[in-house]
Amino acid sequence: MAAHVLHSEQPAFSFQQAPQTAAGQPTQHSFYPYTDNGGSTLGISGDGFTILAGDTRLTSGYNILTRYAPKLFRIGGHGPEHEGSKIVLSVVGFAADGRALQERLDTVCKMYQYQHGKEISVHACAQRLSHILYNKRFFPYYVQAILGGIDEEGQGALYSYDPVGSYEREYCRAAGAASSLIMPFLDNQVNLKNMYEPGSVQGLEKKQLVPKPLDRQTTEQLVRDAFSSAVERHIEVGDGLQM
Repeated sequence: MAAHVLHSEQPAFSFQQAPQTAAGQPTQHSFYPYTDNGGSTLGISGDGFTILAGDTRLTSGYNILTRYAPKLFRIGGHGPEHEGSKIVLSVVGFAADGRALQERLDTVCKMYQYQHGKEISVHACAQRLSHILYNKRFFPYYVQAILGGIDEEGQGALYSYDPVGSYEREYCRAAGAASSLIMPFLDNQVNLKNMYEPGSVQGLEKKQLVPKPLDRQTTEQLVRDAFSSAVERHIEVGDGLQM
């Protein structure tokens, strides 16, 4: 007489035990709020002017999401076109955070103009941007920001930031995916790092070249040369140049 054995069907999973990986470790499901959208920006200040520039490519990994994503924004001024604005903000990194930071800083500057009856200075705007970034230090804006404008003495002013608000005034700065390619070029051509006067390298004494403010035409050509080189070497930089 054949014996019939009934097997109860048990589910292949359990709500009481965490899922395991092949190595026997628990599987962790988490949400990462940031992404790097590529691109690069740079800024150079000179005698009576400041130039900020950035490419227009927006990427996610090996995918190009759009070929026109501005990274430079006017701050303050009048109306939606920011007429009369003398301050420009560049942001690179996480595009959504960059846009949120730009909108917040623009609102602060327009409120200052409404309350005080005058436009905010580039120095005061730079300090206010530092406060905004520092206030978000526990969940920071995932961006590298550069702020440029004309100071009270009519000279070009350029400020660079880290994501939590530390900043300094500089002659030039590059940020973003190709910053490691562009910044050495700027150090050589603008900051004159490791550059010595001709004929002074013989013997023990070397006379270091002193950096001087560049004229606007030379600066514009340096910006074009920097990005022409970067787009040949980095896949996350390209398409258009906003300056």
